[in-house]
Amino acid sequence: MATWSAPGKLFLFGEHAVVYGKPGIAMAIKPRVQVTVHRSRYAQRPNSPYIAECLDFLNVKGSVYVKSQLPSASGLGSSAAVTVATLFAINDEFQLGYNKEEVTEFAHEVEKITQKGRASATDTYVSAYGGMVLIRGDEKRRLIPPENFSIVIGNTLVPHHTVDQVRKVAEFQKRSPAVANPILDAIGALTMEAMHNFENQHELGILMNRNQALLNALGAGHPALSRMVLAACSAGAYGAKLSGAGGGGCIWALCPRTVRHRVISAIEACDGKPIPTEIDMEGVRKERDQ
Repeated sequence: MATWSAPGKLFLFGEHAVVYGKPGIAMAIKPRVQVTVHRSRYAQRPNSPYIAECLDFLNVKGSVYVKSQLPSASGLGSSAAVTVATLFAINDEFQLGYNKEEVTEFAHEVEKITQKGRASATDTYVSAYGGMVLIRGDEKRRLIPPENFSIVIGNTLVPHHTVDQVRKVAEFQKRSPAVANPILDAIGALTMEAMHNFENQHELGILMNRNQALLNALGAGHPALSRMVLAACSAGAYGAKLSGAGGGGCIWALCPRTVRHRVISAIEACDGKPIPTEIDMEGVRKERDQ
């Protein structure tokens, strides 16, 4: 058997717009998903569509066991982490001989199939390689993480489904391109501005709030997200915004370390769950076989 793990991700800027070729910025975070694959001719078909597609994509049969530190349906890249770790474990267990770049591309293809064609390469790439990454079309550029980057993640505990949210935005874009396209363009431009302001946290917070407003205009918002964003900012955060597809899931707040405890309390007061985290620079890795 082979066991691999992959980190979750926090989408910092560019959600939804990245699906349309605009830039997006994301970073890997410490909570991980661990997957063990054991070759088996008579294994039952997995309940997870992502795991099932991984097996089909590489044309193998096996048993798959998952241990996750990531909440599902929360916008923290749990499906991408599962997909990445599963494919690397399959590649190892069945000695298929694919390199890291190839398996990472397979992960993107699996997500595209499972999400009906609309999936960014961001989640799978960040989960495979770790660190902070700028994604723009086929370009993937690793960024130097800023110092003193103090963030708090808040989980609304409202589940969402990435496929549904991506489809919702796609329908809006198709129905009202004259409205949707300028919003997507603005998110892309804002993302590039953010990339040059990571050391200026006051300005970065302003950009976060603007990005949140644009995502609301796309229809990615949710009352629980809005309450938590406002509560975090009122508690002293420089800025706060949703992370991921929206419609529920998580926010992230950028805050001085001196008010971090107040932001955590504000999230709890919104009936949310604060998630302690930091950047994961490692990406996918092989674990000791069980």
